[in-house]
Amino acid sequence: MAFGYHLGVVNGPLEAIAMDLGIGGDAALSGVVVSSTLAGAAAGSLSGGSVSDSLGRRKGLLLACAPMLLGPLLSAYSGSFSTMVVGRFMTGIAIGLSSALVPTYISEIAPTAIRGALGTLNQLMICVGILTALGVNVVLPAESWRTMFLIGAVPAAALALGMLACPESPRWLQSKGMKDEADKAATQLWGSAAGSEMSSGSSGGSGGPAAEVSVGELFGQKSFKIGILLFAFQQLAGINALVFFSTSVFRTAGVTSDTLASLAVGATNVLGTVIAASIIEKAGRTSLLSLSYLGQGLSMFAMALGFTLPVLQPYSAPIAVGGTLLYVLSFALGAGPVTGLLIPELNPATTRGRAVAAAFVSHWACNVIVGQTFMIGVQAYGLPAVYAFFGAVAMGAVLYVKTQVPETRGKSFEQIQKELA
Repeated sequence: MAFGYHLGVVNGPLEAIAMDLGIGGDAALSGVVVSSTLAGAAAGSLSGGSVSDSLGRRKGLLLACAPMLLGPLLSAYSGSFSTMVVGRFMTGIAIGLSSALVPTYISEIAPTAIRGALGTLNQLMICVGILTALGVNVVLPAESWRTMFLIGAVPAAALALGMLACPESPRWLQSKGMKDEADKAATQLWGSAAGSEMSSGSSGGSGGPAAEVSVGELFGQKSFKIGILLFAFQQLAGINALVFFSTSVFRTAGVTSDTLASLAVGATNVLGTVIAASIIEKAGRTSLLSLSYLGQGLSMFAMALGFTLPVLQPYSAPIAVGGTLLYVLSFALGAGPVTGLLIPELNPATTRGRAVAAAFVSHWACNVIVGQTFMIGVQAYGLPAVYAFFGAVAMGAVLYVKTQVPETRGKSFEQIQKELA
C-alpha cells in the first residue's frame, strides 16, 4: 500500500509544496521532488536481491521499514528543498527494497493451492494505495501536504508491527540449511500440512546450505531472463504513459476534473486486480498474461485508429476514453498482478531474491525510459504512432508469453524447477 500511496500522493499538492519550500515556478526542481522517489526505488531494487538472499525475507522487510517510516517523516517536516528530496529518496529506497521482498515472501509462505490468489494481493494493495492517495488529495487541501506525508508513515508502522509477529520464510531457511528453524516456521504457517508443503518446495537437496550461484550463472538461467523480459514488456507496452496521458484524454471527452479522471482509472485498476485474484487459480498465469496483453494491444490500436481515421473522428473522444479504461482493465487482469507473481515462482529459493530484484531493476529502468521518451515521441511522430508502437510491444508480449513462459498454476516449486531444467 505504501508503494502506491507514495507514488501518487505528491502529484496533487506539488505546487503548494514548491511554494512552501521556495522553489515555486521552477518546473525542474519540482520534477526532482517527484523523480527522487523513482531514483530511490531503482537504488533500492539494486540492493533488494542481496538483502533478501543474505538477511532473509522477514529481516529484509523489517530493514525496509526504517526508510519507509523515516522518509515520509522527513518530507512532512522538511523546511527546505534538499530535505524534501532526501525524504523522498529514502521513501523510494524503501519502495525498491519492498518491491523485491514482498512478492518473494508471499510466494514462499503461501500454500501451493492458493499461491496465485495470495500473490495478486501485492498488486491489489499497490492499486489501493494509489486510490488512497487520490482520495487524500480530494479530502485534504493542497496546503495540508505535510499531513499527507504523515499519513504515508502509517503503512510503514503497520508493516513493522506485522512483520514482528510473522515467521521467516521456511523455504529461505531451508535453502540456508537451517532445517530445525525451517520446520518450526513451516508448522507455524501451515500446521499439519507443513511436511507436504516443505517437501514440495524443496529442490531435492540434502537440506544443507545450497551452493552459491555466480552472476554469470544467474544470467544463464532461463527463469532469470524471463523475469527481466516480462517487466520490460510490462513497462514498454505503455501503462505509465497511458495513465499519464489519461487526464488529457478525459478532458477531450468533456470530463474536466483531473481528479475524476484519475479516480476512474484507479478504480478500474482495482476492479481488474480483484477479478484477477478471484480467477487466477482457475484460469492460470500464462492465460491471464496472454489475454491481458492482447487486450492492451487491441486497445492501443483502437485508440490509434480513432485519432487517425477521418471516419472515426466524430467518435474519437469516446473511443479514447473507452480504449483507456479497457487498456487499464486488461493490464489489471494480467500484466499488473501476474508478472510480479510469476518471477518468484519460476526461480529457485537460492537465487529468488536476486532474480526478483533484477526483474524490478528492469521495471524501473524501462519505466524511466518510457517517461523520458514518451512526450518526445508524441512531438516527433504523433500520439497515434506512439500508441501503435505500444500496441505492437503488447502483441510481441503475447507471442513471448505463449512460446517462452511456462505455466505454474497448481505446481510445487520442485515441479516448476524440473520443467525448467
